[in-house]
This record gives sequence, C-alpha cells and structure tokens, in this order.
Amino acid sequence: MILLNSYMSENLNCMNITLLKTQESLKAIKLILVGQFLIFFNISTQAQEIKRTSIFDQWDKNKDGKLQLEELPTNAKPNFKKADQNNDGAISRKEDELFRSNSRKSRRINRNEKTRDHSEHLKIETNIFYTENKNLRQSLDLIIPKKRTSKKLPVIVYIHGGAWKAGNKEQGLRRLIPYVESGNYIGASIGYRLSSESKWPNQIYDCKAAVRWIRGHAKEYGIDADRIGAMGHSAGGHLVSMLGTSSGVKALEGSLGNYEKHSSNVNCVVNFFGPSAFLEMSKFPSKIDHDAAESPESQLIGGALTKNKKNAKLASPINYVSEGDIPFMHIHGTNDQLVPYNQSVIFNKKLLKEGCESVLITIENGGHGGFKNEKIKILTKKFFDKHLRNFSLEIKEQTLMQFNSSY
Repeated sequence: MILLNSYMSENLNCMNITLLKTQESLKAIKLILVGQFLIFFNISTQAQEIKRTSIFDQWDKNKDGKLQLEELPTNAKPNFKKADQNNDGAISRKEDELFRSNSRKSRRINRNEKTRDHSEHLKIETNIFYTENKNLRQSLDLIIPKKRTSKKLPVIVYIHGGAWKAGNKEQGLRRLIPYVESGNYIGASIGYRLSSESKWPNQIYDCKAAVRWIRGHAKEYGIDADRIGAMGHSAGGHLVSMLGTSSGVKALEGSLGNYEKHSSNVNCVVNFFGPSAFLEMSKFPSKIDHDAAESPESQLIGGALTKNKKNAKLASPINYVSEGDIPFMHIHGTNDQLVPYNQSVIFNKKLLKEGCESVLITIENGGHGGFKNEKIKILTKKFFDKHLRNFSLEIKEQTLMQFNSSY
C-alpha cells in the first residue's frame, strides 16, 4: 500500500510538472502570437501612414482635398487641364487616381509597342564581331530597313552608357528603331569593353574599330560610308564625343580589326549628358566624388583622377577640340547629379570658340536622363536629317522643360 501511494504521488508530481510545462509553452505561444500581431499591426499602421502621405496628399498643401494649379510642382503643371476632367479648376482625388491609372496604362502600351516584333519592317543582325577576338563586348548589332528610301543609306551609330562599367549594346535598339523604320537610316549599336575588363584608351579603340568595320562592309549592307552620325548617353555620350573630336589622333586610333585602311571618322554627334572634362567634374554639385579612386572616371583610367591628371586629360574630349571638328548637339539637364550640367556648357563653349558648329539644348531641372519632352526627339531627328540627309534646317540653342513627373 505504501508502495502504491508512493507510486501515485510520483505520478501526480510528474503530471503537475507536465502541466506546468504545458502552461509555460502556452504562455510562450501566446507571447509569440501577440508579438506577431503587434508586428502585423505595426506594418498595417505604417501602410496606413504611407497611404495617408500619398503624392496627392503631399501636393495638397491647404488640405482641402483638391489640387489647385499653384499647388502642383512646375513640371506637373502642363498636365493640369488633362487631369481636371470636369473643368472646375481643381483636381479631385478621384480625378487624380483616374489620371494616374490612365498614365500607367499608356506607359505599359508604349513599352509593349517598343518591344513588339519588328520583323515585318526591319532586319536585325546581332552580335557581329568587329574584331577577331570573338569577345561579345567587341561586337555590334545592325538594324536595316526592309523598305529603303534609297539604295545607300546613312548610318546612325549608338554607344550605350553605364559609367563604362555596365550596360550593353541592346540599349541602343529601342533608340535606333524609330530612325530605321522610317526607311531613311541604318542603325548600328556598338558594344565595347568595360572598365572592369580593360582600361582607357581601349574603349575608344573598340568604338573606332567598329566604325571602320561599318565602312568596310558598306557595299554589303547598302551603307553610305560618307554619312555616319553618332549618338550616346552618359558614358556613351563621352565616347561619341571622343569620336567627334579625335579625328586624326593616332594615339587613339588603335589597330583592332581588319579594316585599318578605312576611316574611323563620324560626320556629326549627339551627346546626351556625357562627361567632357574629367578634372572639372568635382567642381560642381554631384552625388559622386569624381576625384575618388572608386569613381567611374577613375576606374576607367585606372587610378584616382587627381593622381593621374595626365591620363584624365587624355580621356577628356574637350582637350581634343580643334578647328574643323564636326557638328555637335549637346542635351543636358541642369539638375544632373551624376554628370554636372557644366560639362556640356564648357564643351559647347570650347567648340564654338574654335569655330565649330555646336548647339546646347538645356533641360530645365532635368536630371541624368529620363526626359519626357517629345521636342527632344524632334530636335535630335532634325539634327541627323540636317547633317546626314542634307536637309536645310536651323537648330537654335534653347531651354526645354523635361516634363518627367507622374503627371
């Protein structure tokens, strides 16, 4: 009997311990659930807070639930009447939502249009090596119209941006296709070795070899070898500027490819916010310390600009400007935080001083690209038509709005 009581007592103790552990476990689970609920509640609260500080609310300065013209940012004002559908002189929250929704749909349609199959109108040949190295970076893509306006067509060469350390020639296709679809041009998007693979001046060697290849195959593709224009953005703007100013500079010619007897000259250049004077870049506001060893410009030349001033000057297009250089058009935003606006100002000024044809298109408050003003495309087309198709056109220096807000 004593043994039985002892046995039962031990079992009861075990049961009590188990019960206590179970209760502790339940408390732990409860704490976890409460914690998760608090996290969820906090996230939900944050989401509500984000919702309350929408663009509409940020712009609605007097908090009357409507947007007046004077409340909109400068670059959104041109679309005020489009958003004000009932013409009552104010944009309601519902009108704002509808306008933004339609804008998003329109952008999706435009993107789909840009990426549609162009095979009906164009022939695109990709990854054509312009050297014998079989390096994809040293290749180009050709875009040829199936319906030509002439047996021999001028070429627009595109060189991509990406701080000389990123990007690829595919970026050029959507920019060249509108020109080629007209039947008036052939497009060539050029790849080049990036700074992680090779240092300056190998990038310009590549670009010049590509231009020589184009002339070497002029007869095969129906190219007018005497009419080649070049266009590029950012780092690509720098490289096309080098093409335009370094004609006859043997040190920048290189010996790549099988077409050394052909010229690497181009006939005109459109420079979209490309660096022109490396040692001047840090004198103006920028998100980048251009003089630092890790800056894109320093990585390109293989060392910090201030410690390699000779190389920095040799890689700057402005230092090759001379009388007789080809026509230039520069397009640059005044609020560019990566390549200061001043880079195009001083480059344009130097070209004009030497008696060259050059025009600066200023984008008021524009950043590093992303411009939405259709007039930029119109001016660029006029520039190429003037210099590659002998159109009698006048292009004046001017300032445009960028119109790149969500409105």
